[in-house]
Amino acid sequence: MQQDMIVVLDLGSEENTLIARDIRSLGVYTEIHPHDITAQQLKALPNVRGIILNGGPNRVVDGVSIDASDAVYQSGLPLFAVDHAGKIPMSLANWPEEETARKDILKQFVFDRCNAQKNWNMDNFIADQIDLIRQQVGDKKVLLALSGGVDSSVVAALLIRAIGKQLTCVHVNHGLLRKGEPEQVVEVFQKQMGANLVYVDATDRFLSKLQGVADPEKKRKIIGAEFIRVFEEEARKLDGIQFLGQGTIYPDIVESGTKTAKMVKSHHNVGGLPEDMQFELVEPLKMLFKDEVRACGKALGLPDSMVYRQPFPGPGLGVRCLGAITRDRLEALRESDAILREEFEKAGLAGKVWQYFTIVPDFKSVGVRDNARSFEWPAIIRAVNTVDAMTATIEPIDWEVLARITQRVTHEVPGINRVLYDLTPKPVGTIEWE
Repeated sequence: MQQDMIVVLDLGSEENTLIARDIRSLGVYTEIHPHDITAQQLKALPNVRGIILNGGPNRVVDGVSIDASDAVYQSGLPLFAVDHAGKIPMSLANWPEEETARKDILKQFVFDRCNAQKNWNMDNFIADQIDLIRQQVGDKKVLLALSGGVDSSVVAALLIRAIGKQLTCVHVNHGLLRKGEPEQVVEVFQKQMGANLVYVDATDRFLSKLQGVADPEKKRKIIGAEFIRVFEEEARKLDGIQFLGQGTIYPDIVESGTKTAKMVKSHHNVGGLPEDMQFELVEPLKMLFKDEVRACGKALGLPDSMVYRQPFPGPGLGVRCLGAITRDRLEALRESDAILREEFEKAGLAGKVWQYFTIVPDFKSVGVRDNARSFEWPAIIRAVNTVDAMTATIEPIDWEVLARITQRVTHEVPGINRVLYDLTPKPVGTIEWE
């Protein structure tokens, strides 16, 4: 069933994604498009019921105040303008900051003026995407790099539902994942979902390349480049692959920049894979926001531990094992992080704190263990809350919880004799240490 759509046109607003999310939360599908959308592009969009011209502080481009294309004004569709002079009777100076007031305005436009139906839900989305994937792929094969992160896991589950054994997933364990994560990927996708899963344990290969490398940027580049090489090697072993599954989500596209907004980060369609691989992309999540991706994962039957997995950097524990990585310190980091996650879960903090992890730096301090002098590493706890990762605040943790974590880490993890709590917000600090 095709959903009704409201189009949000970007005329320099900084609130495009906010308004799009508000409309979707009302049960109506929406997409953000450039201000100069053509008649042909507008006609190609299915079931458009109305258009919001969303103006704002970036409306002047190269000294000229931009406007919607003539195609918009001649479309015959209901129009609603914000911070936009002139041509449209239904207009608003600015969006209210309060969510309820904003949604009241949107309800009037979306339902009363546009007569849009509340048919945007995850069951309809999944059904639509399965049809679209089957139309695109036909009887061909798809390759997917399955990291175990939320986006790649949800894409994998959706592709399995759509094309089954035509999908091959490659999971590269670079030795820098959290405790239990590679095992969970194998358990969920290979054993429970019956996927074609190629599991590559490249731990020794990665740690060998990283030996003695202390510079954070060099570590990141080595990990990223080596991952691509391993993935390429596995891809060459497979015959008949014509499509590459990709966990692109809507913020990736929006943050790549529009004609009125600066790029936040570049959108790498194929994660740095060389162009000569000649894969056609399959990106079924590219119009979903992160919370919608999680809802899709839940609807597809993925476990909560995978669907609500915390943000995790591509280099993994490689940027939390500060300085040159050693196997013993990496293992101490993995074990201390697992204890922290377990204790946060017990204390009811797992769903309350946006991101939490441990860091083990490359220096030691004197301590006492078994009535003798010890010389071991500290484990540093980081627990932050944020909306957009641009700024972050520190979660106040009860002393009892911190004391329990300290007791367990210092007694259960070889090589750790101190536990510290990082109280630095962003700014002046950053969320990660490297």
